Amino acid sequence: MSRLDVTEKIITTKVAKGIKWSDVATKVGLSKEWVTAACLGQMTLDPKQAGIVGEIFGLSDAEQKWLQVVPYKGSLPTSVPTDPLIYRFYELVSVYGTTFKELIHEEFGDGIMSAIDFKMDLKREADPKGDRVSIVMSGKFLPYKTY
Repeated sequence: MSRLDVTEKIITTKVAKGIKWSDVATKVGLSKEWVTAACLGQMTLDPKQAGIVGEIFGLSDAEQKWLQVVPYKGSLPTSVPTDPLIYRFYELVSVYGTTFKELIHEEFGDGIMSAIDFKMDLKREADPKGDRVSIVMSGKFLPYKTY
């Protein structure tokens, strides 16, 4: 058994039972974005959170322990994503990455946006021309230090 096996079991159970990520997040008590990332193997759950997720998805004690192991983050199967939705984010960074960099440096100085001290909110925006996906990402600014 591996963390990937547990992730696949979670996804299989989610589909079979029609579970919504937002419902899982409500039971865990954290954002749907963070809980989804954790269930997909990208975040570490504490024992209480793993127990809640385990109950929802019918995970054994051993499988719940895998949810408490620090994962190998950012582990996409290919360097350039092939899934069309994930590829669009790759495309966003390819097209707008230099713009993000320039504007962040102009506003904050030399540094980066944290992906650790980070939050995200994803929601649907009604639009008469077709609903829109709204994603707000907020990460702490971390300036580079001189030494």
